[in-house]
Parts: sequence; structure tokens; C-alpha cells
Amino acid sequence: MILVWRKSSYSGGADDAACVEAAAVRGGVEIRDSKNPNGEHLSMTGAVFAGLVRQVKDGTFDRP
Repeated sequence: MILVWRKSSYSGGADDAACVEAAAVRGGVEIRDSKNPNGEHLSMTGAVFAGLVRQVKDGTFDRP
């Protein structure tokens, strides 16, 4: 299977070290570190990914 990776719209700028990419797959999403495209990646369902995106947008993971 060939994955088509898309870079996060939050990537870039002053904190470019925190870039992620996502690829849609049947039944879910794959996520990887854009600095290490040949490294491991996370697999999750579409519902879990949507929840993760919602938490990121809400600031759940923001550093104090």
C-alpha cells in the first residue's frame, strides 16, 4: 500500500521541530514525525484521530 502523507497545517514557523504528517488508510489514519519519514508511525481509527485533533485545537497538550 502506498501512503500519501500530508503535513499538518500547524507545522512550520518557529517551532518547526514539532511537525507531524498524516495519511488516510482504510478505517483510520497513520501519523508520523516528518523529520523521520522512515521511522515508526502511529495507527489509529478515524474516530480516535478526530478526538486527537479536537484536543490539539482545544489546547489540551499545550505546554505551560
